[in-house]
Order: sequence, then C-alpha cells, then structure tokens
Amino acid sequence: MKRRFATLDVFTNRRMAGNPLAVVLQSEGLDTEAMQAIAREFNLAETVFVLPPQNGLHRARLRIFTPKRELPFAGHPTVGTAVLLALLDGGGTARDLILEEGIGPIACHVAPGESHGSATFDVPSLPNESGVPPLVEAIAPALGLSKQDIGFGNFAPACWSAGVPFAFVPLKNLDAVRRGKPEMAPFESTFVEPQAVYVFTNETTEAGRNFYSRMFAPALGIAEDPATGSAAAALAGVIARFSNLPDGDHSFTVEQGYEMGRPSLIELGLTLAAGALTKASIGGGAILVAQGKIEA
Repeated sequence: MKRRFATLDVFTNRRMAGNPLAVVLQSEGLDTEAMQAIAREFNLAETVFVLPPQNGLHRARLRIFTPKRELPFAGHPTVGTAVLLALLDGGGTARDLILEEGIGPIACHVAPGESHGSATFDVPSLPNESGVPPLVEAIAPALGLSKQDIGFGNFAPACWSAGVPFAFVPLKNLDAVRRGKPEMAPFESTFVEPQAVYVFTNETTEAGRNFYSRMFAPALGIAEDPATGSAAAALAGVIARFSNLPDGDHSFTVEQGYEMGRPSLIELGLTLAAGALTKASIGGGAILVAQGKIEA
C-alpha cells in the first residue's frame, strides 16, 4: 500500500538545519512491528505515525518511534507534526489543536505559514527526578573528559524525566561540551538507565541565549541528536532544582546540534510558585522539506 509521508526540519526556520522528522500520514492498518521497520527505514531520530484520535475533539493520535524503539512522548515530533497538520488543514491563522501521545493528550498552539510554522505546547507531565546519576569519577571517562570539566554554578549531574528519562551532565564551558563524546565501553557500562545522556553548559554561541547542549543515546539508535525537545522539557526540572530562580514565569533558549552542522533552537518556558515548578512548555519552528509516498 502506498502511504503518504512528509519530512520536516524541526526547531529551525530553515531547511537542512534543526532535527529531521518523518511523519507517515496514512498509518491505519500498520502494526507495531511494521511501524518499527518503517522507522528503521527512515533512520531518523524519530518517525511519527498519524492515526485517527480516540477523542473526536482531538486532531490526531501519534505513535513515535526511534530506529530501535517506541517512545511515549518526544518534543520535536510533537512540534513538527503539529505544524504539518496545521499546514495540511489550510489557512495561515494561529490555532490550537490537541495531539494524543503515549503520555496523554498534548495541547499545542500552532502558527502556520506557507510551508513552515511554529508550535508551542505545555509539557503534559511535569519533570521529576528519575534515578541516581553515576559518580563523576565514572561520568568523566565515559565522555572522554576530566572530572574538572563537570559542573558549573550549582548544577551537578542528575537524572530527570518528563516522559523520557535522561542523565543530565552539566559541563563547565563550551569547550568541554564540544570535546565530550561517548567512549563506548565506559559509556555503556556507566549509563545503564537512563541510557540517554544530555550534556549542557550555560555558555552559548550567541548572546541572549541561555544553554548549549548535546544529546547522546546510541543504545536507542541515536548516536547524537540535533535537537531533543523531551530533554529540554526535563531540563526545566533541572533548572528549577539547581538554580535560585524567583517565583514567576521564566524563558530560556537552548542551542543544540551545532557539532552536527544542524543548528537548532529550542524555546523552553517554566513557571515557579512557592519555589516549585508548576508549568513547563516547549516551542520552536518547523519547515516542510519533502512529501511523497512509501510502500508499506
């Protein structure tokens, strides 16, 4: 059967940047095994399968796959699919739509253009600590770094999840982030659960931005990811935990993907009340790259 699909670049406003995404628009009749095989065929960080919603008031139900497994939630598939569906629905006016994912319904605000747009959504599950991080003595060699490279300000290694768990490793500067990369044997033995590792620093390439990051998840079939919205969502919890922010609304811009030649910008919002995180949001742009049909 020929099934329509589209590809987009997400967390960017220009093609051949950001994080590529494949979206299969006619997914009825595909079982989990077939979806996983198609995701391996596209071989992108994530492939989305669009299905009729379970709630008739919602726009669509999504299933999201890496080349190796299904995810209950992911940021760049949410942003990219929301923009694509708004483009297909026609009209250039901003609108709200709800997407059903494994984590639950996600309300998105979308501003579509002609072949691009932007979307913002509130994180459906607030970040929570999801385990105990490895010791710095193990983290450093796993990333090809020294112990002195790890940490900045009050930030220390931690494990957090907003639907997908990550090990967060703060690094002291841009140079350390650029040098860090998995040394496979120690990496696999150190990062057992969670297997996805997000390194970040508060030095950025341009003024006015807040964090510079990279994400490695070779066990999930992602050697490095150009932009990781689910990690940025969980980063809201890390920021709330380690920063001395006042109550109220805060916004951050996260750079990612520069080492891969795919610069990406993720907009992260969070709200604190009585010192606790009460809301987090993820936003960014997406642009249509290709449309076609796949035999599946």
